[in-house]
Amino acid sequence: MDDVDLDIIKQKRKLEITKIKNCNEYTKKYGITLTDDQIKNIIERKVETLKETGRIEFRESVIDKIIKEFCDSPYIFQQNYAETLYELIDIFYEYKNETMDLISDNELIEFMKKNFDGICQGDLDYLSGTVMNKMREDLTRPISLNNKESDDKDYE
Repeated sequence: MDDVDLDIIKQKRKLEITKIKNCNEYTKKYGITLTDDQIKNIIERKVETLKETGRIEFRESVIDKIIKEFCDSPYIFQQNYAETLYELIDIFYEYKNETMDLISDNELIEFMKKNFDGICQGDLDYLSGTVMNKMREDLTRPISLNNKESDDKDYE
């Protein structure tokens, strides 16, 4: 890797840190903020997760989107905020990979939030296991036009 590549990576990381820090202004009305160390750890965790899932991020990071979507959750408090974000980021990238990008970033984040606050009642294990697996199966299951389970009115 040459110096130009390293400079680009450093610039992208600085921009990401700034975007996450700026989220603190938005989230403090919900009583939650991230420290500089927590922000650094979140970015490191994201990089690890991308490596583990074999993903490369070309566009903007989704971390600020996840933060803004989840900050008003009744199940997130200052005490569990950073750890919850670590897990949500892992879940996001794992299932972005598992669903073969059949769902947009925003749709996936909204789905995660709806179920985290809803049926999961803040339980990350239930979200990452049962709920997300079901969603993946539903998205990736081949559908036959002769499938008896399909809704006939969709083809009328």
